[in-house]
Amino acid sequence: MHDDLVGLPPAVTESLTGYPERDDAAVALAAETFRAAMATRRTVRDFSDRPVPRAVIETCLAAAHRAPSGANQQPWHFAVIGKGSIRKRIRAAAEEEEQVFYRERAPREWLQALAPLGTDWKKPFLETAPWLIAVFGARHSTGPDGARHKHYYVPESVCLASGFLLCALHHAGLATLTHTPSPMGFLNGILERPEHEKPYLLIAAGHPARNCEVPAITHKPLDAVTSWF
Repeated sequence: MHDDLVGLPPAVTESLTGYPERDDAAVALAAETFRAAMATRRTVRDFSDRPVPRAVIETCLAAAHRAPSGANQQPWHFAVIGKGSIRKRIRAAAEEEEQVFYRERAPREWLQALAPLGTDWKKPFLETAPWLIAVFGARHSTGPDGARHKHYYVPESVCLASGFLLCALHHAGLATLTHTPSPMGFLNGILERPEHEKPYLLIAAGHPARNCEVPAITHKPLDAVTSWF
């Protein structure tokens, strides 16, 4: 046994729940139902001003908070912003970074990849969507005794929670957009988050605008992105 493991408390377990016994047909139906629902998910840049109750967003965040994480440290923080002056500040800061990105930072190959999507530095959805969620990852936490505890697998954990959140929002009938201005450090200042938290992305959420249009895109066939052994 590793010397460092001597004296550590044993793991505490409990009975597994939430997995009712199903036959293969029921499992297949559930899988296909979810696949069909997620096949309708699209990134939306044109949002309606129709309000979305805060309780709906809270429920979706509660689902995201159940995502797996390294050592169950749950190293994420969701800063949720409704309409108001903070949104204006975020949009102004994001568009400032995006202008520099499109004009100076982005290589031509990246701009060519973006061209079919019709994106540019203008990000009106940062204000028009009813809700904006900034997702942060914490490099460490502080215990009751003031001791610092390092977090492990932070990017992977935050990405898993973000995926859960996108699925929950779509399941609720809401449209979303993921935005990653680079760099994103301005979010720490505007949202008063500590330096040890890194912003990973902004998620705009709400109802799509009437007559909303999205880029005509296709997905690679499944066999192009899977291998079976």
